[in-house]
Amino acid sequence: MSDTRFRALVVEETEPKKFVSSIKTRSLDDLPAGEVLVRVHYSALNYKDALSSIGNRGVTRNYPHTPGVDASGVVTASDDPRFAAGDEVLVTSYDLGMNTDGGLGEYIRVPAAWVVKLPAQLSMREAMMFGTAGLTAGLMIDVLLRNGLKPEQGPVLVTGATGGVGSLAVAILAQAGFEVAAVTGKAEATDFLKSLGAARVVSRESVIDMERPLLKEQWAGVVDVVGGDMLASAIKATKYGGTITCAGLVGSPALNTSVFPFILRGLTLVGIDSAECAMPIRAAVWNKLADEWKPACLEALTSEITLEQVEAQLAALLQGKAHGHYLVRMA
Repeated sequence: MSDTRFRALVVEETEPKKFVSSIKTRSLDDLPAGEVLVRVHYSALNYKDALSSIGNRGVTRNYPHTPGVDASGVVTASDDPRFAAGDEVLVTSYDLGMNTDGGLGEYIRVPAAWVVKLPAQLSMREAMMFGTAGLTAGLMIDVLLRNGLKPEQGPVLVTGATGGVGSLAVAILAQAGFEVAAVTGKAEATDFLKSLGAARVVSRESVIDMERPLLKEQWAGVVDVVGGDMLASAIKATKYGGTITCAGLVGSPALNTSVFPFILRGLTLVGIDSAECAMPIRAAVWNKLADEWKPACLEALTSEITLEQVEAQLAALLQGKAHGHYLVRMA
């Protein structure tokens, strides 16, 4: 199969600090070493892909490179007995799409330790309708539930609610019976967020307060993908004993707050990492996403695009203009 040719989005450094993306034809011989070769049927777009596409060395060190931290498809060859040709699988995070050529190519070759067999109730398309965004949202909600969060305790705040992680978190929490307060800076997104199950939509301005060390207790739990002043303010308004999960920094990586909310209200701040999270936890969350956490509105919050449309949507991600989750049809 080494002479098999396939299409891939390739980012190249044409001159120092100038990066250009284009669709190129590649060979299987161009792919890195790994035990499992997968014919990619679907991928999805994430903020890391956008950063990789503009040469962010914190994400991707060496170019030319194919981004895509998400992929679902069919195994075409495997040196690991756990996987056989014809198996439907998904691969998200780890080093895929960062320094290992990723899912925005029609084939990937990866270590077997990164591969998850597709749960029976989940199609390859649905898997990428979730993607890393869905896995991250699921991991955040899993922590909230394991820390004792119950619907009767009050509303759960979801920041960055129109993005991939945020919109899926809104939908999953609403399906699980929680009252969701969705934060957005896009007034036109109100109907969209309510269609996902948000009980109310709140503006960024109404949440952020950097003047006082503590705010009125409002949130039973928090799903934050923004960071910065948004996260600091959400912490200060979380109810006694509550848990705040954070998994993003689209606002800022800085966190300017005091210890008061933690020592006076017994709060827990949990960072969520979907890249290197242990396989047993990862597999358990995927099984929940395939079953009781699969929202009826999954199709509605997904926009399906082709490889030719990826470059424009990565630019929109960088500009904060993304709406919901972007599924890339590769096959």
